[in-house]
Amino acid sequence: MVMLLRAPHVRTAGRSWTALNALRPRGDVATSSKFVTPRYSTTPSAFALRLGSQERYCSSTPVLQRRRMADPETTKEVRKYLQQSHDRIFENNKHWAEEMRKKKPEFFTDLSAGQAPDYLWIGCSDSRIPAEAITGLEPGEMFIHRNIANLVNNIDLNVMSVVNYAVRHLKVKHIVVCGHYGCGGVKAAMTPKDMGLLNPWLRNIRDVYRLHQDELDTLEGEAKYDRLVELNVHEQCRNVIKTAAVQQCWAENEFPVVHGWVFGFNDGLLKDLKFDHEGQLAEIQKIYDLTKDF
Repeated sequence: MVMLLRAPHVRTAGRSWTALNALRPRGDVATSSKFVTPRYSTTPSAFALRLGSQERYCSSTPVLQRRRMADPETTKEVRKYLQQSHDRIFENNKHWAEEMRKKKPEFFTDLSAGQAPDYLWIGCSDSRIPAEAITGLEPGEMFIHRNIANLVNNIDLNVMSVVNYAVRHLKVKHIVVCGHYGCGGVKAAMTPKDMGLLNPWLRNIRDVYRLHQDELDTLEGEAKYDRLVELNVHEQCRNVIKTAAVQQCWAENEFPVVHGWVFGFNDGLLKDLKFDHEGQLAEIQKIYDLTKDF
């Protein structure tokens, strides 16, 4: 059986899967204003690991035994690729640091002095959505938290700690909950299947579906997924407003303002869902008013 691994810039060789030989850098290093990338083959493809008659490499078999099962040459090439993909990050980092020093000599001095971001970004963990890049912000301008499907769960100490710190200590002026169309977490939540460890996490999205079932059941296909993405962002914005830190800071300073956005892969643009911060706050505080002892 053959196991396929996806990797960038890899071309399968014509012979009996000498695939990872295509990973060797060719020529010098390609550079741009943002990163340095070794020049591999230009045709993205899959490379294969021949594992004999059974697919055992990623099983529960002890590590040393799996190593004996794997083809030595393939193992060597895989390790080479892993080392190259690791080293590339440090090359990118050196290039970025040099560029920043050239563009603004005092940049790192200012950066080491501390942070005072105006924005808290609560986004999805999806690797295709680099928050600073799509918003045009620089390091130090945005405090960032990410998780699967950009959820704000009141018993998740991670996101609750982030919100509290960003509001009470960093004094952020805006809190953005940003989802994205085509969210895998949202699609998984709409799948009638046991997701194991993900079940309690995805239940939060399923609860959003339950709250808006009448509307969602009138839609089909991608339109249904896209609408649930938007509704999920809206509900997570409401969850942000339910926190004591946000309510109390707003009562004193009239910030932070909570926003709901969605990113689209098709055009790279952010969509503002026009979340009504003040209107939603007034409605929420009929039940979730945490300012009385403030």
